[in-house]
Amino acid sequence: MTPELVVPARSEAAARRAPWALMYHSVGGVAHDPYQVTVSPDRLARQLRWLSRRGLTGVSMRELLAARAQGRAARLVGLTFDDGYADFLTEAVPLLHEYGHTATVFVLAGRLGGDNAWDPDGPRKPLLDAAGVLAAQSAGMEIGSHGLLHRDLTALGDAELAAETADSRGRLAEITGSAPGGFCFPYGAVDARTVRAARRAGYAYACAVDPGPLAGPYALPRTYVGERDTSARLHAKRALHRLRGPRLADPPPPAPTPPRTPADGTAPTATRTATPTPSRAPSDPASGSAPRPRPTAPSREDT
Repeated sequence: MTPELVVPARSEAAARRAPWALMYHSVGGVAHDPYQVTVSPDRLARQLRWLSRRGLTGVSMRELLAARAQGRAARLVGLTFDDGYADFLTEAVPLLHEYGHTATVFVLAGRLGGDNAWDPDGPRKPLLDAAGVLAAQSAGMEIGSHGLLHRDLTALGDAELAAETADSRGRLAEITGSAPGGFCFPYGAVDARTVRAARRAGYAYACAVDPGPLAGPYALPRTYVGERDTSARLHAKRALHRLRGPRLADPPPPAPTPPRTPADGTAPTATRTATPTPSRAPSDPASGSAPRPRPTAPSREDT
């Protein structure tokens, strides 16, 4: 049975407002970073220090959502690292420990020990292998799934979508000993169908970037953070979230089951449903997401 995130009774606005979650990717050198997915260790340290000095604690999405369900998430911020780069363990984890924070790292179960082949114009960056995933877990970090190969899930058929969501969860369970509770949509590309797939796969939550009206437990919005984000920019982004942060809708209902044929043998009446428009990450880094290129064909494997 899929676990649900239950929010206790309080003001409707407070109960439904999305918690603040930050989205990182790689931590390392930024000399050649065409996709703006890397922050330097020095910049990350300054950003984590900024949180601490304001009485904010960075936590995993699992901890953030559990605290939100209990009404005690006001001083917590979700910290997420997409793609599962090897530098998460060598660069990010020591800094997280130094400033008293934790985080969720979303890894690609089909690319463990590989590299970011989905970014053709960027430098090759190694990804965590199985031993690195276990080391991150032992360091107190939450392990989440980013799918298998980092593809735009809205462009996949049903079988491939199930593999990216459910099969990736099973592979990570074999490594860590427990199935991950969180999923993260590659590229922030999400529609009602992929939201249902994440829920059906057994996750407790799923992260997007700017999911628009789909915002909910299975399409949680996040704020992009990059090398250019100084203390002033972080302050502005936090203020914007507190002012205009989305409220979370209820998760979509399960996909409808095919109508049964009546006993008299007559054909059932077909019901037409509108095809939802996928929600994608914005192109302006200040608005929430780094400008990542989209795959030009469904066969393209991306982050």
